[in-house]
Amino acid sequence: MQRWTDLAQVPADFGPSVVTVGNFDGVHRGHVGVLTRMVADARAVGARSVAVTFTPHPQQVHRPDTAPPLLTGDADRLELLEQTGLDAVLLLTYTLDFAQQTAEEFVRRYLVDGLHARTVVVGRDVRFGRGNAGDLATMVELGERFGFAVEVIEDVAPDPAADGTAEPAGDAAALADPLRRRWSSTWVRELLVAGDVRQAARVLGRPHRVRGTVVHGDKRGRDLGFPTANLSQDATGMVPADGVYAGWLRRPAVPAGSPDAVLPAAVSVGTNPTFAGLQRRVEAYVLDRTDLDLYGEEVVLEFVERLRPTLRFESVDDLVARMHQDVAGVREVLAGAAG
Repeated sequence: MQRWTDLAQVPADFGPSVVTVGNFDGVHRGHVGVLTRMVADARAVGARSVAVTFTPHPQQVHRPDTAPPLLTGDADRLELLEQTGLDAVLLLTYTLDFAQQTAEEFVRRYLVDGLHARTVVVGRDVRFGRGNAGDLATMVELGERFGFAVEVIEDVAPDPAADGTAEPAGDAAALADPLRRRWSSTWVRELLVAGDVRQAARVLGRPHRVRGTVVHGDKRGRDLGFPTANLSQDATGMVPADGVYAGWLRRPAVPAGSPDAVLPAAVSVGTNPTFAGLQRRVEAYVLDRTDLDLYGEEVVLEFVERLRPTLRFESVDDLVARMHQDVAGVREVLAGAAG
């Protein structure tokens, strides 16, 4: 997949293309369903498939104090988009100046002149251009003027009769049966706030992940016999509710297929209340490994299941005893999960 951050990087002879525009936070099953179908349709007519997306998220620019946490950072978002089979992603830097473009200016510059779109794929609630003035009718009108077709993708939701499938959904369907709620980033955030990473994985189509650099911590875990990899405070990916989780520690720098590339881990999220901690941390103990030196390495933590909430223990001995129970619980959970 080609990755561009500016129109100047797009080859002059690129196209024709089928283009979609969105934030794709989390790249959940709804996104994947739309993108994989778009890729197949583009290939059927000899066109290239392209997603146009933005960094940072527009809400972080317009409403930084109330913008929701992002499910994925740029690195994971691009990796997950690539897995859908897209030919290219144009990742545009979103600023207040960028937001001043009219709907027509945005479409003409990026979709028509830049990507030579023959089809633009959008949802019914599409909004674009200055003040979000552009909508579906605007896109259709611009398509007629500039010579591209507009394909409308309906929202999709899980089929309660068969997990993993999707079917058109609407407000009435969602009210009649909550299981028919459409796949959405908002739904995933709600689940992560509740610590329900297993259900979040169902919506995402994969375990939720957090990516960060391993930094030095208080080294209490090593003293207790459970050395942990502490993630930096600038780690990307929404951190789920405080608690202890079964998960996987992935090492992107280690060749795929190596026994050290994906490791089973007990992941702790919280402030270490037994030691009167104040800073919320994400740390992972790799099961049965005390030989790893991960400092300075970028790792990805995948959350499989929450075992318990964060607790304050009366003594270090009580904490260690519970940690042994947690490790046993992690083994049990991961025994049936693929890393």
